[in-house]
Amino acid sequence: MKIRLLYPDSTLPTYAHETDSGMDLIAHEDVLIPPGEWRLIGTGIAIELSPLTEAQIRPRSGLASKHGITVLNSPGTIDEGYQGEIKVILINHSSQPFDVTKGMRIAQMVIAPIVRPPIQVFRGELVETSRGNGGFGSTGV
Repeated sequence: MKIRLLYPDSTLPTYAHETDSGMDLIAHEDVLIPPGEWRLIGTGIAIELSPLTEAQIRPRSGLASKHGITVLNSPGTIDEGYQGEIKVILINHSSQPFDVTKGMRIAQMVIAPIVRPPIQVFRGELVETSRGNGGFGSTGV
């Protein structure tokens, strides 16, 4: 994967530990998020993904547990062909305003392989399973 720094003061994402699956994304701007609202936060980077991979943008557990801040469309998907600035939609679920400051670790980015199976129209019955069409809450609360 290639990472392009869009500004002279952009910060590369980093892995906090050598065995981490996600690298921390860093805010490139100061943004206030009022309670119950969300904001788009720029990171100052763009990426070039390897073929058949995607980048998933996920919340940081510390921001969620300590401040009620999470990624609104979690996980956010960055497709292989997108090369614009990586931005993160953060939402404030707390009752207090939250200040995102430039240089703050705001999300994690995980690079994952993707599968693009061929799609075939099928008009018959699907193979029966034990679950069948049981959906949300079908196994209890």
